[in-house]
Amino acid sequence: MSRQIKSIRPFLGAKNFDESRRFYRHLGFEEIELSNNLVLFLKEEVAFYLQDAYVKDWVDNTQVFVEVENAEQFWRQLESLGLPEKFIGVRLIPVRHLDWGKECFLHDPSGILWHFGEFKK
Repeated sequence: MSRQIKSIRPFLGAKNFDESRRFYRHLGFEEIELSNNLVLFLKEEVAFYLQDAYVKDWVDNTQVFVEVENAEQFWRQLESLGLPEKFIGVRLIPVRHLDWGKECFLHDPSGILWHFGEFKK
């Protein structure tokens, strides 16, 4: 292949589209509305599409891994947002130390599991 890959942008579903949009804006993502049922969220090098579509088996099995520079610092930032108090169904799981590095977890309002990990150097 002669072309370089520039980005990957998964499509995520939402149980409650409006609630999920508020959640991701609160998390610090910039929102770009593409249509009445599809938005693009951007933050630094990370981007994904959120669609007004909910298939329980699909959403329940969706996981996204995001590499962060410092998992402990990222965890403190997540905690400071008070997400579980502001959004129904949102859960935070503290940093775990693993063989390959560290990671913490966030379940969005639909149940999508986000991994925020820091690889050992």
